[in-house]
Amino acid sequence: MINEFGYAKVNLTLHVTGQRPDGYHLLDSLVVFAGIGDRLYAARSGVSSLTVEGPFGADIPTDMGNLVLRAAALFSPHQGVAFTLQKNLPPASGIGGGSADAAAAIRAILRMLADENDATATDDIFAGLDRDAVLRLGADVPVCLYSRPARMQGIGDNVAQVACPEFWITLVNPRVAVPTPQVFAGLASKTNAPMPDLPVWPDAAALADWLHSQRNDLEAPALHIAPVIADVLRALRAQPGTLIARMSGSGATCFALAADEATAKATATAIQAAHPGWWAAAGRVFPS
Repeated sequence: MINEFGYAKVNLTLHVTGQRPDGYHLLDSLVVFAGIGDRLYAARSGVSSLTVEGPFGADIPTDMGNLVLRAAALFSPHQGVAFTLQKNLPPASGIGGGSADAAAAIRAILRMLADENDATATDDIFAGLDRDAVLRLGADVPVCLYSRPARMQGIGDNVAQVACPEFWITLVNPRVAVPTPQVFAGLASKTNAPMPDLPVWPDAAALADWLHSQRNDLEAPALHIAPVIADVLRALRAQPGTLIARMSGSGATCFALAADEATAKATATAIQAAHPGWWAAAGRVFPS
């Protein structure tokens, strides 16, 4: 049995720079991944299937509405795969849970195929991958496939790895789902400035200082839909050692950057104690 981790995707910035005639929005985003996420198990089977467990398992579809099975249909049409998903990330929360799961499914399938074709094939298992098919699963799936710090532009099709220092992050979600289409529909402007050229950040403090001059253009419309996001941001900014706090993606999950593990975990513990109905977790953000 193969297992893969679906890493939480965090948009440290999210600039909406335009909209194509077909409705797709153009983005410019600095994306990182934390050691917080879902676990996906995969085994060969006669037909593809999905079982979902974990704290958020009851909220997740197990039919073709789930990106895991759609990934299997695209990338393993002749070999069934039995998946078991340990769902630890809240759904519809702006941290790419579904996209991370789809990316984990693709990685698991490619590992199966590499093993079938050549047991010693350990080079780039992504060589020859149909990138258009990956993008059809969702704008966040290409960047989630590699799960390393990246600048994501266009509709998610332009992904470039970036150098990023190691730091820790606390994620907090008030257990409120924010529909992404409604957030985009609420944008006051869909043509905004992109990020400048990315500098070199020697440490977490330097990264946080630079992030203060950048934006998440979806934060304002998400706040209008779910005002509790403002409460989450206030709670994170009040914690000792928070370098910056901002909403990720289209919300409602917010993040706080910390320079070390102890600070990030203390923030998660304090938030959970003060707001037991919220979800909070701390993890290491992987450097490049």
